[in-house]
Amino acid sequence: MWSIFSCVDILEARGERPLLLLLQQLGGWPVLEPNWDSERFDWLLLMAQLRLYNNDILISQWVGPDIKNSDHYIIQFDQTTLGLQSKDFFLEPEHEEFVQAYLRYIIDVACLMGAPSERAISHAEEIVAFETELAKITTSQESRRDTSDSFSKLTLRELQEKVPGIDWTRYLQLVLGRRIRPSEPVIVFDFKYFLGLSELLEGADTRTLADYFLWRFVSHRANNLDSRFEVAKQRFYRVITGQREVPPRWKGCVDHVNSHMGMATGAMFVRRHFDENSKNDTLHMTMDIMGSFENIMEKIEWIDDATKRLASEKADAMGLKIGYPSYILRSEELNLRYKEITIDPKDYFGNSLNVLQCLAYSDLHKLGMPVNKTTWSAAPAFVNAYYSRNKNQIMFPAGILQPPFYHRNFPRCLNYGGIGVVIGHEITHAFDDMGRLFDKDGNLNGWWSDEAVERFTEHAQCLIDQYSQYVDAEASMQLDGTNTQGENIADNGGIKQAFKAYQEWLEANQGEDETLPGIQATPYQLFFLNFAQVWCGTTTPQLAKTKLKTAVHSPGRFRPPQWSSSYSSSSMDIGEHAKHHFVSVEIRKRRIKKIAGEDSNPINVSRQSWKQNLANALIVLSSTTEDGEIEVRISVG
Repeated sequence: MWSIFSCVDILEARGERPLLLLLQQLGGWPVLEPNWDSERFDWLLLMAQLRLYNNDILISQWVGPDIKNSDHYIIQFDQTTLGLQSKDFFLEPEHEEFVQAYLRYIIDVACLMGAPSERAISHAEEIVAFETELAKITTSQESRRDTSDSFSKLTLRELQEKVPGIDWTRYLQLVLGRRIRPSEPVIVFDFKYFLGLSELLEGADTRTLADYFLWRFVSHRANNLDSRFEVAKQRFYRVITGQREVPPRWKGCVDHVNSHMGMATGAMFVRRHFDENSKNDTLHMTMDIMGSFENIMEKIEWIDDATKRLASEKADAMGLKIGYPSYILRSEELNLRYKEITIDPKDYFGNSLNVLQCLAYSDLHKLGMPVNKTTWSAAPAFVNAYYSRNKNQIMFPAGILQPPFYHRNFPRCLNYGGIGVVIGHEITHAFDDMGRLFDKDGNLNGWWSDEAVERFTEHAQCLIDQYSQYVDAEASMQLDGTNTQGENIADNGGIKQAFKAYQEWLEANQGEDETLPGIQATPYQLFFLNFAQVWCGTTTPQLAKTKLKTAVHSPGRFRPPQWSSSYSSSSMDIGEHAKHHFVSVEIRKRRIKKIAGEDSNPINVSRQSWKQNLANALIVLSSTTEDGEIEVRISVG
């Protein structure tokens, strides 16, 4: 059997050569070509060629469900992503360190590819200057939260009239490989960006454009080259994230395969690690929590009856996916999914290109086909959960149905405090500031009454103001309450629904739930303890700053405590016992190494019961290392 180690040996031997050959086929990267011919450069053609490798440069283009008619696919356009994760990193002086690290990374990669140092420096400076101008015309995440404001549906002919600086018809014909009618409907997000892009392109130097296009492509493909490129990338990310060690190559390979061939890796994961009984158990919990949601919705006084009725209809129509799609365990059907991909065990770089081309082809050729809302869009071996606005569907892959979120033999209090809160979180996304814009069929549709929208906005602003007051000491920055509002709404709704569902389960099954040995905690306390434990974690100052600028979730340490200040005991209807039994977990990171000290006894899973094992794990959380590396304080009371 061909091993990953043999694959790595070949990568090291081939070096940059596979990418150099590809760049020559694409017309050459000017930083490497002293005789590069600007007269032959066609930026639209190059942009289309890169799209066929699943890379969006300057323009993000895809075929997806029409957000006003989600049963049909339609061509869609949006603004680009940038080489740094936030436009602010390019534009705000306090992030100059990030820009300089990015510049250094471009220079390093260009030199590794064979560019002379002086040439690499001058071209890299031009690339960053162009991307800074590009950042100026992009719209911030905060300004894009209301989809109805940024969304426009029109014909291709109308788009050409509004933004004549880009030949939209030619671009689409290049990526789709066929003629396309001027009357073809398209969706455009953020028209302002494309008007600005048209002006930017008109005044741009052709060599700089080619350099930028191919730098963005090279930055992705360098992941498939030898270890020199890994080291260069790590130097860059050390500044952006604070990560000091280069992860083992095998981990990157596994992540790459799981990201691009997730159903194949998911089949292996499910066969070896997934408990089938978990699906039914999670289904019953979901039904209980959905019932709690509807009961809570019914009692909200500021929502009128007509809007409540439509909200109930949306909840009833919500689709549910748990675990994995059944076809992945049938080898013939699974093989059909990947039949167009050619895999050579000795050519990792070529395999990566084949997968990307297949993904791009699959996406682009959905045009004209009906949307199948029953299909799975998430790979099973991911620890995550999802709500799809277009499908009005919640999804819990097999990967998240394991500790600390869930175990079939855990006490129910822990499961409701873990996966139960996640279930409630995803249900609430259907009614957060973005989800509420879509109806039960997944269509953008203003179904809330004007008064309900006004009151919702008032309540959402309270959460925005509350979270914006918090300061992350790690980053010395305030939280962005606007950009995180959807996740904060879901967090608050999720724990409310899960705790209510657990209360009702406990009332119906008195005496059946268990506590844990070695911890003097009631089932209610354990519910909140597991909820808080799920968000325990550590970070670096650099990564904290990056996430505060880019992430839609509040930092983990702010997610559990803020619930207790967002709702009083009475408004949550959880009773005085829950108010007194709330558990707060505070992590004080001093140096990031490990939770337990060197002398701590490891937990031997094979020799202890799951129950004692879990109790020990929670006890470890309350310990402090002798040299004060990480202190975790758990207070119950």
